[in-house]
Amino acid sequence: MAAVDVEDESILASIFKDSFPGSFPDTWRSNPDFTAYLSELSSFGLEKLSREPERLAEERAHILQQTRELAFSNYRTFIRTADCTERSHRDFSRVEASVSRLLDKLPGFTERCRGFMKEAEEIGASRRMNSLTLNRHTEILEILEIPQLMDTCVRNGYYEEALELAAYVKRLEKKHASLPVIQGIVREVRQSTQLMLNQLLQQLRSNSQLPVCLRVIGYLRRMDVFTEAELRVKFLQARSTWLRSILAAVPDDDPYFHITKTIEACRVHLFDIITQYRAIFSDEDPLMTPSSGQVNEAAIFHGWVVQKVAEFLEMLERDLQRGVGGRLDSLLGQCMYFGLSFSRVGADFRGQLAPMFQAVAADTFRRAVQEAVDKFQEDMNLYTLIALPSVLGGTIPPVAPSTQPGTLQPPMSLLDFQPLACFLNNILSAFNDLRLCCPVGLAQDVTRCLEDALKMVTRQVMVFHRAEESAFSSREKELFVQFCCAYAEDLLPFLNRCLQVLFPPAQLALTLGVPAAHLHRYNSLGCIDLAAVLEPLGFVLPQREAPPAPEVDIDAELSRLTFDSQLKEPTPDQNPASPRSGPTDSEPQSGPELTEPMSEEQDDEFSLE
Repeated sequence: MAAVDVEDESILASIFKDSFPGSFPDTWRSNPDFTAYLSELSSFGLEKLSREPERLAEERAHILQQTRELAFSNYRTFIRTADCTERSHRDFSRVEASVSRLLDKLPGFTERCRGFMKEAEEIGASRRMNSLTLNRHTEILEILEIPQLMDTCVRNGYYEEALELAAYVKRLEKKHASLPVIQGIVREVRQSTQLMLNQLLQQLRSNSQLPVCLRVIGYLRRMDVFTEAELRVKFLQARSTWLRSILAAVPDDDPYFHITKTIEACRVHLFDIITQYRAIFSDEDPLMTPSSGQVNEAAIFHGWVVQKVAEFLEMLERDLQRGVGGRLDSLLGQCMYFGLSFSRVGADFRGQLAPMFQAVAADTFRRAVQEAVDKFQEDMNLYTLIALPSVLGGTIPPVAPSTQPGTLQPPMSLLDFQPLACFLNNILSAFNDLRLCCPVGLAQDVTRCLEDALKMVTRQVMVFHRAEESAFSSREKELFVQFCCAYAEDLLPFLNRCLQVLFPPAQLALTLGVPAAHLHRYNSLGCIDLAAVLEPLGFVLPQREAPPAPEVDIDAELSRLTFDSQLKEPTPDQNPASPRSGPTDSEPQSGPELTEPMSEEQDDEFSLE
């Protein structure tokens, strides 16, 4: 403990002048206990100071009592202490010599005391500075509380006030950048500013309307953390993140449901994002090439739109590959409406939909035709000419063709031959599905696919003939010839007429830019090559002179194909049979001895509408 301060000594001398008329004893002045007690005594209040003499008296009595008890219980120690005292006396002599040497060093100690006085003066100056700081406590506290206030404003969404605080801190940093306190405040404010930036970007990643987006972009511009090009990129990235979260929430178990909901979400939300972007950022002249070193800001938006359209088309193609059933036309309509709505913002992508839907329609038709061929092969493996149905097609009288526009009646003579009727049913089902979404560009692919399938059917008929020819009776040979004639003269011409309804020659000629009379120059374009299909059956089919083909009003048959194969008697509004085209008009109907019952597949009604 240090000795008594000069100032404190002068104060005590004035208080206890009766007890110490001169000055303090030197022993008291250097006694650390006295100094400690003096410091403690100066901190007492008035009441406690008035009770201090009583406490000292009690403590003195207590100490005397303890001393007596100590002397009584430790008298042996006192005896030994006396011996030690004698030895200590001798030691004090040596100590006295040491003190003499210490006195010789006191001048140096005096110099050090003078140095201490100088330090005390400096401490006094520091104390005065602290007093000045205390007087400015309020202003200093406001500055020190800026980081906490900034954090509170950011967390409560008071971004306007937070930006004002950030601007004030920037001015402080410019004036007092060398002060550690200011550096700490700037560092904490920057952390809060980063938090505010994250919150603003998070708002752009949510379902924010145009006013909110305008306000957020205004805050980001005032923060001055992004250039104009970077701000556009950040806006588009944040809105893309929100759009992806919307699309990710759509269930993808059902491809049709997934793609329809995706179309709806993309159409609504993408259009909103584009509207928000154009309202917030202005592209004065998107066609103008930026000068060297500048970013083409219009290209940023164009590239983003192209990317979003590409992502949508990729998702559409993936769901189309998974299969949407017979709802391709509905899906195409929604996609076209989506592309049409985007044409208002200069992002019409309908031209990219046609190849995609065309490929899907072609694949679907190809699979359906292949299934029809496989089913025909199974039926031929189980088919026998002995078990032919009895005059199913022969007993139905021929009726005039229906006057309803766009109606085609399948040949009823095919009901006598169950494999051909089932094959035609399956092909008409494929036509029904194709007609829902039937681009003109599929004319060649559909014709070739159907022609290849018919060649496979012809080969299957030849396989059946080679396997059963040796066991044919005369009646069975006659029935097989009728089977081949029905195939060649009824089924194939009817399929050609169906192709002409699906792909009208006038429309094909208009698309190709050639006269309708020149369509025959384009092979496999809306018309099956009957000669190539029937070539293997040439030795079986009777030789007849083919009459000129009747004129067909194709334009009147665009809207509907109907195949009604019920076995009921015809009613006034039903035409269960139609006359054969070409050579079959003069052919006799099947004999009345055929008794095979109709299959369940022949009772269905097929329409292309």
